[in-house]
Amino acid sequence: MIPIPFSFSRSMLLAGMVAASWTANAQDFDRLLVNFDLVFRGGQVMDGSGTPAVKADVGIKDGVITAVGDLSQATAKREIDVTGKTIFPGIIDLHSHADEGAATTGGLRSKNDKRRAAPNLVAQGVTTVVVNMDGRSPGDILQQKTQLEERKFGPNAILTVGHNTVRQAVMKNDHERAATPAEIDAMRALVRRGMEDGAWGLSAGLEYVPGIWSTTEEVTALVKEVAPYRGVYIVHERSSGSDPMWYVPSRDENKPITTMLDSIKETIAIAEVTGVVSVATHIKARGEDYWGTSAEMIRAIQEARDRGVKIFADQYPYNTSGSDGSIALLPRWIEEDARTASDGATLDHAKVLADVLRDPLKAQAIRRDVLHQISRRGGAENIVVFQHPNKEFIGKSLAELAKQAGVDPLEMAYRLQADGFKDRFGGAQLRGYSLSEEDIERFAAQPWVATASDAGIALPEDGSIHARYYGTFPRKIRHYAIERGVLSVEQAVRSMTSLPAEILGVDKRGLVKEGFWADLAVIDLATIRDTATFFEPHQYPEGVDYVLVNGKFVVEAGELTYALPGRVLTPQESMTPLDTD
Repeated sequence: MIPIPFSFSRSMLLAGMVAASWTANAQDFDRLLVNFDLVFRGGQVMDGSGTPAVKADVGIKDGVITAVGDLSQATAKREIDVTGKTIFPGIIDLHSHADEGAATTGGLRSKNDKRRAAPNLVAQGVTTVVVNMDGRSPGDILQQKTQLEERKFGPNAILTVGHNTVRQAVMKNDHERAATPAEIDAMRALVRRGMEDGAWGLSAGLEYVPGIWSTTEEVTALVKEVAPYRGVYIVHERSSGSDPMWYVPSRDENKPITTMLDSIKETIAIAEVTGVVSVATHIKARGEDYWGTSAEMIRAIQEARDRGVKIFADQYPYNTSGSDGSIALLPRWIEEDARTASDGATLDHAKVLADVLRDPLKAQAIRRDVLHQISRRGGAENIVVFQHPNKEFIGKSLAELAKQAGVDPLEMAYRLQADGFKDRFGGAQLRGYSLSEEDIERFAAQPWVATASDAGIALPEDGSIHARYYGTFPRKIRHYAIERGVLSVEQAVRSMTSLPAEILGVDKRGLVKEGFWADLAVIDLATIRDTATFFEPHQYPEGVDYVLVNGKFVVEAGELTYALPGRVLTPQESMTPLDTD
């Protein structure tokens, strides 16, 4: 192509092109005449739609993608050569806990500038987080939005109204029952207020207090309230396996039990009745007795989608959950009964266990509960010791330790307490790997499953956390797409960009496209990988070179900038940055 001096007028350019019999349109010339703020040159653009990458430059002006294509003749205030790298849309984290904790210490509203920058998230390429998940939100969405806007933060934020929050506000401590019609009406009013104040939908945590006691009718009534606002419904299941997390066999055997498949069917029913886009969040099949049931869940969701139900799911790409990292194999009722009897005295947990095991009826109940917990957390082979006074135990599974000691896993669980930390219930820190890779891969392959972290903001001083805080999105690309071939890289990128944008109905984000906001990531597919482990979780991923939020660098040349360019995105605002017609 002949270089064109930019001192020429647009009319001269057009006349020259016509005279030379060149074929072009007016928009192409307008693009060449733009003086960009930034141009990424020489890279491959994977636009987020799931289609293969193409060689193209990307031009950005005023925080907006204004050109994608051959910009070799364009000028820019700054040009970055990204030859050999891949440009894709900024990641939209559909299930995030980035704004949890006290406003002064916790997340996006922290007084700590570095925490508000969300370094562990933006380092993965995250540019938008959807918060107030699992039914937990501030009571006042407008106040949350105002605080966020006043303090400034790193990635964009999308807010939701929490079902548990509104249920607690209406029912107070009298919540272990179904709500009355009047109470449901009061909850509906709170949901409407939250939506009018800028929320994007309703989140629910039906395995948590007080949502445990809600009925399908109650939840359906509240989900209907987000429909006029084109809101979404994102629900943490009533159970993620054959029974809920709160279930203890010796104490709860007469209570009605819900399975994960039951939860999926309830979500489908709510989506079908209300017409609201609904998400079965962090979809999983937990517990060795429940592995393989992903096929049934997928079939139920696909059949619903085939008849027009707006049902989706999201997942994190790990075989261990958040609650798996703080497990105690012993039932909590041991501790609760002992505290009641001790009248506030400090407990020696080893002595408490020994006393209980001397009672034949209680010993039988403990046996039942511990065996159930071992199965729920993936079996003895998949429960690993992370902290214990005996350093030789660390990194070994319950099965390995039982074999070494010549006892069964049940007895080994008792010994962990008897020989462990006396002031720690269970005697050790354990992590269970309760999910099957087969199920994870089967879910990941579905085109309606988004990738989400289920993680909050972390700084290196925060101690033990889940590896997903630092590694979710690079892991999906490296491990499940590139190495395992469960889905293509293009589909993996789609699962974290345009798919969540589609689910939410976000305008002008989720694609590398002219007229869209410059939420972008530049990665090296040859090196991208997660490095966080469960023993050393505070490790940033490799291969993420640049990340922009609204056109501002939050990662530059592989280094965090700790910039705070994020915005609170609301459905009511016009999010269109540029008239491209």
